[in-house]
Amino acid sequence: MPNVRLDRTAAEQFDELPKPIKARMHDLMRRLERWPEVSGTKALRRDRAGHHSMRTGKYRLQFRIEAGEVIVERIGPRDGFYDEE
Repeated sequence: MPNVRLDRTAAEQFDELPKPIKARMHDLMRRLERWPEVSGTKALRRDRAGHHSMRTGKYRLQFRIEAGEVIVERIGPRDGFYDEE
């Protein structure tokens, strides 16, 4: 089972989420502990190749795999989520 951790940006974004969305994001991160046997992930393309996303309702979670560890990079609403950072 890989370790799942949030980078600084994702941790700040997580803290700002409404309480019900925090619970749903927490559930997604628990599912990521079973990587790569996780359903509902999407491999991203083009400039985000090597990254993946998951969704819950109108919210997204972006992550990457590095040295066997799942690193959550971004969390936020779907609107504008994939726009340039």
